Amino acid sequence: MAVLFVVKYDIHPDKQETYAKLREGAIKPTLAVKGVVELRGYRGLAGVPDHLVTFEFTDLAAYAAWRSNEEIRKALDEMYTVSSNITTELW
Repeated sequence: MAVLFVVKYDIHPDKQETYAKLREGAIKPTLAVKGVVELRGYRGLAGVPDHLVTFEFTDLAAYAAWRSNEEIRKALDEMYTVSSNITTELW
C-alpha cells in the first residue's frame, strides 16, 4: 500500500532566496532514498498555505527509512529556519 507524506508551510517573506537554495539542494537527496515514488510541489494561489509538498512512498517501511535518513532530517530541520505554519500529514 502506497504512503503519502504531505507537508504544508509558508515561507518567511525575508527568506525567499534562502528557501530557493535549500529547496534546490534538497530535491536530489530526497529522491535518492529507496522507496520514494514521487515528489510533487505546489504553490498556493489564494493565500495560506504558501506551499504544499507531497512525497509518495511504496509503503510505510520506505517512509520510515526516508524519514530516518540523515540528509532528509537535515533538510527538514533547515525548512524550519525559513518557514512557518508547518503542518504534516501521513496518509
